[in-house]
Amino acid sequence: MPETEVTVHVNRESTDDLETAASAVEVDGSFALRLAGHDAPAHVHCRLAGDLERIAALEEGNYYVEPNAVTTVPVGVDADSIDGPVEGTLEVLTGYGAESISIAVTVVPGPPAVDVDDSLAAPADTEPEPTGIERTLDRIVGDGLEPATLAVAALGLVAIGVGGATAATIGGPVTAAGLVIVLVGVAVALVLLVR
Repeated sequence: MPETEVTVHVNRESTDDLETAASAVEVDGSFALRLAGHDAPAHVHCRLAGDLERIAALEEGNYYVEPNAVTTVPVGVDADSIDGPVEGTLEVLTGYGAESISIAVTVVPGPPAVDVDDSLAAPADTEPEPTGIERTLDRIVGDGLEPATLAVAALGLVAIGVGGATAATIGGPVTAAGLVIVLVGVAVALVLLVR
């Protein structure tokens, strides 16, 4: 759908009457002529004049405009083939040419084409942000553990072993709860040391 639209009112005040608010328009591509019908139907003829004929075209020249309806007339413009402004007129006639209006049209060259490199179609090589566990594992594997961290880990394993042996020997819910407390304590100590 063209961005620019020019509206011509047909039969608004009287039969075979044409009105427009735009006496001139500047475009850089195709645009649309909107024929707004009012009280009575009309046959409307449209044509291009001047240098505009070289670069613009209408699908057809004659249009039937219904009362209280809008007929859209696409005006195809090839602005890519011009280097400078091209001027001409869009003429709208009704009543077998008894009534007519002319709209000055200036076509300016459109913005230059942008060359798109194929690399823009490839997704960017972005890696997701590592999670806390991944950062911890990278730190352990990449940097190695400090001797103090290894000593705490070894002491934690000994505490878990003693707690597990005690829970297995004595049994009961109190020793099981004690083993869980030792496990949680060792896990928290390791997480705090590795961070």
